Amino acid sequence: MFYRHVVELLNRRGVTLESIAAIAFSLQHPYNDKLERQECLESVEHVLRKREVQNALITGVALDELAERQELPPPLQKMMEVDEPLYGIDEILALSITNVYGTIGLTGFGYLDKTKQGILRKLNNHDGGIHVFLDDLVAGIAAAASARIAHEYPDMDRYREDLNLYEEGPVE
Repeated sequence: MFYRHVVELLNRRGVTLESIAAIAFSLQHPYNDKLERQECLESVEHVLRKREVQNALITGVALDELAERQELPPPLQKMMEVDEPLYGIDEILALSITNVYGTIGLTGFGYLDKTKQGILRKLNNHDGGIHVFLDDLVAGIAAAASARIAHEYPDMDRYREDLNLYEEGPVE
């Protein structure tokens, strides 16, 4: 429903779908050496088509933009300006995205929140803009896109033959 709108919001804030796909690629490529960036881009697009993801993105970007225009009430305005470390609501909103494809998204998000890869580093630099919500939302989208890919290529498939877990039945 709001797919084009959220893509435009991201672009307006300096985030391309390709930059999110690059992060998803970095998360999944170590586990799938045949993975291509195009597949990651398609996964990001898939994630962005989910209404709950769109709602989280619209909400977070609106709060960032209101903070940039200094239109939030105190003390919230100051908390956004300094990116208060104990605020945490930005992570909570992003976590609503990470679990769209299972809990593996949560571990990916935690890793990205610490390492600030790619576009996340730029958003977190506080270069005049306020991206309190956006950096976490982008990390959540990348983590969910990565989790979606992980579900398509489960690691256990490599080991099932060795463990005799195919259709033949249990090992006796």
